[in-house]
Amino acid sequence: MITPADTPRSLVADAARPQLPPASLAPSRRQAAQLDAADPLGPLRAQFQISDPDTIYLDGNSLGRLPAATPLFLADIVNDGWGKGLVRSWDHWIDWASRIGDRLATQVLGARPGEVALSDSTSVNLYKLAVAALDARPGRGTVVFDAQDFPTDRYILQGLAEQRGLTARQVHSPMDAPLGLDRLGAALDDDVALVVLSLVHYRSGALLDMAAVNELARAHGALVLWDLSHGVGSVPIDLSGTGSDLAVGCTYKYLNGGPGSPAFLYVRRELQTTLRQPVWGWYGQRDQFHFGDAYQPVDGVERFLAGTPPVLSMAAVEPALDVIEQAGVHRIRDKALALGDFAVQLADAWLAEHGVRLASPRGPEQRGSHISLAHPEAWRVCRALAAEAGVVCDYRGPDRLRIGMPPLYTRFTEVWDAMDRLRDVLADRSYERYSHALTRVT
Repeated sequence: MITPADTPRSLVADAARPQLPPASLAPSRRQAAQLDAADPLGPLRAQFQISDPDTIYLDGNSLGRLPAATPLFLADIVNDGWGKGLVRSWDHWIDWASRIGDRLATQVLGARPGEVALSDSTSVNLYKLAVAALDARPGRGTVVFDAQDFPTDRYILQGLAEQRGLTARQVHSPMDAPLGLDRLGAALDDDVALVVLSLVHYRSGALLDMAAVNELARAHGALVLWDLSHGVGSVPIDLSGTGSDLAVGCTYKYLNGGPGSPAFLYVRRELQTTLRQPVWGWYGQRDQFHFGDAYQPVDGVERFLAGTPPVLSMAAVEPALDVIEQAGVHRIRDKALALGDFAVQLADAWLAEHGVRLASPRGPEQRGSHISLAHPEAWRVCRALAAEAGVVCDYRGPDRLRIGMPPLYTRFTEVWDAMDRLRDVLADRSYERYSHALTRVT
């Protein structure tokens, strides 16, 4: 049975990151099976619903698998909470956003209780915190963000810049590598109010140094707003230790909260009373059920809430966090590093001759839990893998095949088989049977 991660860090790393063959050699499937047998997180795979064991699912970085406990947990909420308890169940539901937020804070995000709450979507939370941050830096007229970052983050900041007459200053990170601190530093001056960056890049998987970025921005008096969506639940995060100001993220990727599960927001305690978000909803109001005439936000992180939360979607985060807490984020990270090393070795040994190159940082410590492979026909290859080879991954432009390996349920043998099937698709050119036309979901 997996117990909470209280094993000394060095022992965990040794157990979860076994020695792989020399980088010039492709690991054998037998070696993959040995790694699975020795995997301390292996038993946790049984806590997820895997309806088709013949399908290799390498897209948990977009939507995590369904925890096996979730359907019954939700059924209880529906039948007992809604069906029997009716409106009386709000006595329990009313502060659920904050209670789950505290679990995220202490178990996953390295934050203090009272600094995290579940609320809305990542996009809405990013907007709320960006507006609050800009208002807290009057007289400054510039926002800084990565031109390669996830589109919704860029769109929101571009919209705010247009509405407020601000300068939207884009830094250009390499497509396959982390944003350099020198490049970011060159974009900062005393007119910058806010810097918005992703901890793990959605396309390449590149991982930023959170503490170094925070320190660099703070030297210019700017606030930093982090998007943690592609790292939370897979990469250890220390919001308090790194001196982070603000953060948002989703719960449906590595946290396995389900499609559309509410996002979270983080506001450092010392900033909470000085920031006011733009959506003045009744969930952020002091004495909520007194229905007062004037808006008076509560003192804590709940002031960044707005409307009534989606209870059923929010509830699904609870059993998902149970599994995360059993594993411990450091053991999850150790396996992620091992899986990434394993996949890169296979790609180097098997796929380069077919025109594939690694489109992620080569150093495992510089990546999150997914890698990207570049190939001119990546979109059609992605379709062929799903339709004919039983491998589900995803495509990101301009020519990237994104391979996600969530450590809680991904096996080394699955990675080996997936890369072997990818090699076959490339060798026999079966992808040529598929259209170049993109579908809405890629």
